[in-house]
Amino acid sequence: MKGFHLTVALASALVLSACGNTGETLQRGYVLPEGALEQIPVGATQEQVLIVLGTPSTVATVSGDAFYYISQKAHRSAAFMPYEVSDQRVIGVYFDKERRVTRLANYGVKDGKIFDFYSQTTPTGGQELSYLRNMFKNVGFHL
Repeated sequence: MKGFHLTVALASALVLSACGNTGETLQRGYVLPEGALEQIPVGATQEQVLIVLGTPSTVATVSGDAFYYISQKAHRSAAFMPYEVSDQRVIGVYFDKERRVTRLANYGVKDGKIFDFYSQTTPTGGQELSYLRNMFKNVGFHL
């Protein structure tokens, strides 16, 4: 009987250690194609943006039209564990009244704040920042 308990204990330890070594990453939402943002210069039309990036996750009017492409990466260490969000991005494409690109942004969270990895700046306030905070909160990041 002692050998049986030892075998069960070893098998359990082996299963648990295997679970710890395998992880699973889940990509949700928009996947940004390699080099896509470089294909969208300032002055490009909305139609050009749709051809390169496809349909946006959401559209907003924040001092003009804006397209937002939302993505999220989540990871879990074992099949029975819950997913934890490891990265979240919002690609912002902003247009003027003539529907031409005025600027691009690649928002994520850095040091607990929304950060634009494209321009290397943090949005300072106003309606745009409020809208971005709500987007991040609605899909799992709490700021």
